[in-house]
Amino acid sequence: MRALVAGMVGEPADVLRLESRPVPTPEAGQALIRVKATPIHASDLHVLRGRYGFSPEFPTVGGHMECVGRIEAVGPDTAVGPDTEGLKVGERVVAVAVPAIPGPPVAGTWQEYLVTDTRRLLPVPDQLSDSSACQLAVNPLTALLLVTRELDVQPGEWLLQTAAGSTVGRLVIQLARHLGIRTINVVRRRAAVEEIKELGGDEVICTEDEDLVQRVAEIAGADGVSKATDCVAGEVGAQVSRALAPGGEVVVYGALSTHRQTEPAALTIPLQARSVIYEAKAVRGFWLNRWFGTASPADALSALSEVRSLVADDVLSIPQGQPFPLERFTEAVAFAEAPAHGTKPLFVFEDGRDDDNR
Repeated sequence: MRALVAGMVGEPADVLRLESRPVPTPEAGQALIRVKATPIHASDLHVLRGRYGFSPEFPTVGGHMECVGRIEAVGPDTAVGPDTEGLKVGERVVAVAVPAIPGPPVAGTWQEYLVTDTRRLLPVPDQLSDSSACQLAVNPLTALLLVTRELDVQPGEWLLQTAAGSTVGRLVIQLARHLGIRTINVVRRRAAVEEIKELGGDEVICTEDEDLVQRVAEIAGADGVSKATDCVAGEVGAQVSRALAPGGEVVVYGALSTHRQTEPAALTIPLQARSVIYEAKAVRGFWLNRWFGTASPADALSALSEVRSLVADDVLSIPQGQPFPLERFTEAVAFAEAPAHGTKPLFVFEDGRDDDNR
């Protein structure tokens, strides 16, 4: 089988190589998945650069989060069928390849076959395309968890978010409209304002020519907002903290302002000590990998099932991905980091392709 392998830490385009590897064999409690599609996330590239929250042992197959494929085989004494959430050989499933999930480690998703614990598998309804299904477990799930679990935003409340034009930001807007939550959406380009409003954002702040803290006070009142999410960090993250009401909290889940930075000391949010101390404002982090590691398998699959229903019911819309074969990985990586590309690059595999290494 073909696999996209990084031999060492470094720039993805420099360290990735296409290799031929044996098809793995599932052990007890595991399934062999023939991968159909798998996305290229920014976090996948950060893992290879050595700036993410964990570092795999190199050489490593790229892609650490999610894919869609079909169950090709199962390990000995592994139950599949009507009593195991409908899982059976030939079933199309989402595989959540997160290292923090309890159970045996999982190889990366950027390969034609992978072995995974059956507890990481979720059946995919027929109406969901491979493009949508292979993107269920990261961005839509992050949006759902931030809004409903981490911050528990209630109908009628304001939610302030940065990077509103990002994939997660757009999903948050869709989910908020569904739940009756009002959103204040921060973008950095004036050209993005109307697009976010058309998507359903209630208010939009453009940092190109507006003061974030002042505009939040004008929209939500002098005290500010009680709940916010931030994936920019840096000075923008600090402004979000200042825009919070006393006792408010911001959940930080990314650091786009330091996108290619690999020096940990540079990944900062310059907070004002007075507001943190005297106004009891809270700034805390959210990392999906850690959530998967602390949630029970049942809770994780329950949340994924909720996301699956929201997407199947058209509450959440996942943009169609841009397909690439593994052989065009340098082009795919460049596309993943191109500004305002608007869609997710996907590695795709043909069903039934002859494989001499099988």
